[in-house]
Amino acid sequence: MLKKVLVTLVVGLLIGTALGSWAAIHQPHMRAALDALKSAKRELDSAEHNKGGHRVKALELVERAIEQTRKGIEAGERER
Repeated sequence: MLKKVLVTLVVGLLIGTALGSWAAIHQPHMRAALDALKSAKRELDSAEHNKGGHRVKALELVERAIEQTRKGIEAGERER
């Protein structure tokens, strides 16, 4: 019984470590954020232009966020 519990714990730890390593390498949260920012940019591009300058400012900020997110993904890939 104790042997089964220990084997289960070891296997669980190995699986958890493998999944954690995969997530660190593939950066699913950063990539999801990049996709969301690209979607936001498309929506802002499609919006009517008369927004008191706020639409243009939002586009600038989203473009900067896209650039920073890409740099973050690149930095994460270099750190592997």
